[in-house]
Amino acid sequence: MFAAQIVAQRLTRIVDAEEPTLTQDGQIKIKMERGCLCGSDSPLFDYDLNEVLDEAHRNPEKRRSIPFIDYDTDPYPMRVGQSIHECLGTIVESTSPRFKEGDFVLALPNAHDGLVEYMVAAANRAIHLPKDAVRKEEILMTQPLGTVIWACQKLGNLLDQDVVIAGQGPMGLMFTHMIANLGAKSVIALDKIDSRLEVSRRMNATHTVNVDQQDTVQAIREITNGKMADICVEAVGHQMKTINEVMGYVRRLGTILCFGVPDHANYEGFAYQEFFRQNLSLISSVGPDVVPNFSLARDLIAQGRIDVSPLVTHTLPFAEIQHGYELFVDRKDGAIKVVLDYENPGL
Repeated sequence: MFAAQIVAQRLTRIVDAEEPTLTQDGQIKIKMERGCLCGSDSPLFDYDLNEVLDEAHRNPEKRRSIPFIDYDTDPYPMRVGQSIHECLGTIVESTSPRFKEGDFVLALPNAHDGLVEYMVAAANRAIHLPKDAVRKEEILMTQPLGTVIWACQKLGNLLDQDVVIAGQGPMGLMFTHMIANLGAKSVIALDKIDSRLEVSRRMNATHTVNVDQQDTVQAIREITNGKMADICVEAVGHQMKTINEVMGYVRRLGTILCFGVPDHANYEGFAYQEFFRQNLSLISSVGPDVVPNFSLARDLIAQGRIDVSPLVTHTLPFAEIQHGYELFVDRKDGAIKVVLDYENPGL
């Protein structure tokens, strides 16, 4: 079968791989049709993993926490199929009573190794999808939207709340739409890229702020009539700066939802004094409760209650995985969500 593999920093190759087989009950084998890059895939492509390992051995306290890396062996070439985990396709074989051959499904691979023609997944990490409600590229957004639903469940009632979403990448944009749907009084989208802030307005942001061009704290103060936000979603991740910045966006007794993926095991310079004195609440959220969260996300998209179409900016044949990574990681050509087409792989 065809597959892709990261063989060096910022370098992928198309490779031939052995087709997987089902080895136990409760598994499904899927012929992949679409896959989509996520920010959590970026470090495995973008970072020099040898440098990451060297840094970890020099100073374990500064170790970066990158999934699927063995810190005691050469990281390259990486496991075949890494890194992608937003995946859909059609079942060709099943050992689960929930699924049968021909079912159209969304499923999570075991180790972000979805860059393969055929994928084996656990049945309890998969759901059925409708075939014709929306385009495949859009129903694929069920996966990331499910993680947003999981996070929003932790925030309680959002009616009449002032909410800031820091970061308007794909996930931040989904938070913007979801929080607007949940009745927030103001939905304040922050980013440094104007083209993404334009999409924020399409996702129902009430206000947008370019953090490189405006005084962000002052802008939020004016929008909230001096009160500051009740809640801030940190949807940036991959660095240690914004967690301190967002403390200045919320009121005393405010809440910060940490959703952006951390690269480091320990955060240097965390402003604990401000966090403590302001009586802030810090909530973390990663992953979903797969079946219920994905099922609701699927229905919201299929029923048109969440419009994810503005997020899908690029669809490329599988063979262009290198170009897809570069578009996504470097934010070229207005890229937000970059989808790979496995049905027309271009090989």
